[in-house]
Amino acid sequence: KLDEASKELRELAAERLERADPLMALADFLRAEERYKDAVSVYDEAIERIGAIEPHHWTMFYARGMSLERIGQWSRAESDLLHALELQPDQPLVLNYLGYSWVEIGIRLPEARSMIEKAVAQRPNDGYIVDSLGWVLYQLEEFGDALVHLERAVELRPNDPVITDHYGDVLWRMGRHSEARFQWRRALSFNPDSKLLESIEKKLERETPDKLQASGDS
Repeated sequence: KLDEASKELRELAAERLERADPLMALADFLRAEERYKDAVSVYDEAIERIGAIEPHHWTMFYARGMSLERIGQWSRAESDLLHALELQPDQPLVLNYLGYSWVEIGIRLPEARSMIEKAVAQRPNDGYIVDSLGWVLYQLEEFGDALVHLERAVELRPNDPVITDHYGDVLWRMGRHSEARFQWRRALSFNPDSKLLESIEKKLERETPDKLQASGDS
């Protein structure tokens, strides 16, 4: 059925050579199916079909940028996300995605914070964006403020493994080790991907600082 839907969208795109929207529909479909490399190729075709680039085209660069990021082509992804922001400077989804990506790489943290704060101001009840703010504050070692936002993110998205893992991390840094372990175990119950699963399992094997000190004193 997936291949049939893909074929129908491809045929529609072939019939309407002057239009980008059938190709965008196909690319969005492929991205939803996590076929990111295929999606990028079709986004490339779609973007070639547009004439003058206008502000509403931000979605094309945002979608391609997300897909590129997923397949590890960060340089191209960053370029697309920045282009999307040039077209729509206050777009909260782009502000959040680019800002969070910088945080994950560990670059431009003050700028990422500013961008994510702008996104949260527009979408204060979006758990993913609130999590991004908590996470950049965590990386900036502003743990008290990070805790406030990560608690809020968990309230908004109580079954998300990444957000719950972040919450555990900040609890640990605040010295609340048993609570951190509880949150990490919760995150494991939400079917994290293999990379996150391995990361959490390693954290659960840690000794708490007080136990390490006690063993050193003995």
